[in-house]
Amino acid sequence: MTNAKPPLTVKLAAPRGFCAGVVRAIDIVELALKKYGSPVYVRHEIVHNRFVVEGLEAKGAVFIDELSEAPDDRPVIFSAHGVPKSVPAEAQRRNLHFVDATCPLVSKVHREAERAHADGKQVILIGHTGHPEVIGTLGQLPAGAVTLIGQPEDVAGIPAAATEDGSGLAFVTQTTLSVDDTSAIITALKQRFPNITEPKAGDICYATTNRQEAVKVIAPGCNGFLVVGAPNSSNSNRLVDVAQQAGVAKAFLVQRGADVAALDLSGVTTLGLTAGASAPEVLVEEILDALRQRFDVAVAVEVVREENVIFNVPRELRDVA
Repeated sequence: MTNAKPPLTVKLAAPRGFCAGVVRAIDIVELALKKYGSPVYVRHEIVHNRFVVEGLEAKGAVFIDELSEAPDDRPVIFSAHGVPKSVPAEAQRRNLHFVDATCPLVSKVHREAERAHADGKQVILIGHTGHPEVIGTLGQLPAGAVTLIGQPEDVAGIPAAATEDGSGLAFVTQTTLSVDDTSAIITALKQRFPNITEPKAGDICYATTNRQEAVKVIAPGCNGFLVVGAPNSSNSNRLVDVAQQAGVAKAFLVQRGADVAALDLSGVTTLGLTAGASAPEVLVEEILDALRQRFDVAVAVEVVREENVIFNVPRELRDVA
C-alpha cells in the first residue's frame, strides 16, 4: 500500500502579483512611518489585501474609514484607489498633513473625466458600484456629471446628451475591470453613440491587462486555476472570471495557504496559479507550500509578458533612507 501523493503540474503565471501602483502605495506608508514615526493614519485599506494591511499595522500604520477619525497632529495617507475631491479639501480645511498614494493610472482617469467635463460633455464611467476607485472617480466632478454603467445592457438607459450621435458624451473606465467585459460595453456605447469621446489610451491598467492575458494563455492547458487575492479585490476577482471564461471549471480565489485544504481539486492534474495586483509573492509561495502537502508538485513558470514599470513616490518621501 502506497501513500504517494498524486502528481500536479503548476503553471505559474508571469507576470503576477504586485503592480507598480501597489508597490508605490506600500512604499509611501513605510517611508512615511520612517520619516514621521508612528502612528501614521491611512484612510481605507491602502490596497485590497489583509496580509499587506496587517503587516503595515504591525509597523505602526492605523487604518481608518473616514478622515474624521484622524487626529489633527499626525500624517494621513490616501489609499491607492483614489479619493473624492472632498477628502483632500477637508484635510486642507483641518490643516492636516496628508500624502496621496493614489495610483498614477487612477489619477489619469480622474484628469480625463475632468477634461471631458470642462469641455461640456456628460461623462460615462464604466465600473462597479461601490468600489473605492469608482467612488473616487465619481467624486472628481459635481453630482450628476457622471453616469455609472456596469454592463452592455446599461447603455440603452443613458439619456442622449447634446446630440444623438454622442458628441456630447465621453467615457472613462475603472482601471481594474475585465478587458473583455469592458470591451463589450465600449462596443455597445460606440454603436449607440458613434461620436462619443474615448480615452486616448485605454484606462484599464497595464497590470490588469497583463495578468488577464497571462491567464488566457495558460488556462487552456489547465483543468484547475487558483488566483491569490482578496475577496474585495476587483482585479483578483476578474482573474477568476477570465479563467472560468477560458473553460476552467475549477477556478478559485484563495487568500492564504490554509484555504487550499478545503478546495475541491479532485481530478486536477494541471493547475494554473497567479496572483492579483495587490497580492504579495510571499502568499504565492505559501499557496505552493500548501499544494505540496496534498500533491507531488512540479512548477513550470509561464512567462507571457515582461514588466518594468516603476512609479516614483511623492517628492517629500524620496530622501528617506
